[in-house]
This record gives sequence, structure tokens and C-alpha cells, in this order.
Amino acid sequence: QVQLVESGGGLVQAGGSLSLTCAASGRDFGNSVMGWFRQAPGKERDFVARIRGSNENTNYADSVKGRFTISRDASKNTVYLQMNSLKPEDTAVYYCAAGLIDSPRHSMYALWGQGTQVTVSS
Repeated sequence: QVQLVESGGGLVQAGGSLSLTCAASGRDFGNSVMGWFRQAPGKERDFVARIRGSNENTNYADSVKGRFTISRDASKNTVYLQMNSLKPEDTAVYYCAAGLIDSPRHSMYALWGQGTQVTVSS
């Protein structure tokens, strides 16, 4: 079964850090673009970060640039999102996604995880 499973969400105070993990299984995702998106209640699903190929090919939303870092371990078929200096506005359900097109548009990603809740208290 091809799937993505996120973990690592939780409750943290503003200024704190969390690390999310996306474990991919069922096939090799080495050639896929892996993305992180987030969705707050009543809002659209927004692009957070994506990685293509090696850890040098990354892209971030302006709102998280300098605070979040996306990386991947190809040997483990796993993608990570290190989140530092968290703000209350980072509160959302965070989703991992896999696609073939290097794009920030969520419609370009065909496979999604179930999401993990991140809550940042002020």
C-alpha cells in the first residue's frame, strides 16, 4: 500500500520548536517532489515547503522562510520538517504530500497523508 504517514505534531509555546516526520511507504519516492502544506480551520490549504531531489533543492513559503527547514533521508524514504521560532499563526493541520511537478500548488500533489495537528500557544 502506497501511503504517507505524518507524525510529530503537538502543542508548543510560541518561540518553541517541533519536528514533523513524513514516512513514505509502498514505493520509492526518490524521484517525487515532497511537500508540506498546512490548513487552519476555515482557511485554504497553504503551501509551506517542498523538496525535490537532494536537500539542496528546497523552496519555502515566505511566512516560514528562515524558521522552517525541510529535508529528506532517501535511504529511509522519509521527509522532515523542522519548525523553529513557532508563532501562534503557525497553528494548523500539517500535511505531507508527494507529486511529480515542482510546484507550490496543492493540486499538483496526488498523494497525501492524513495530517498532524500543530498548535502554538501564545
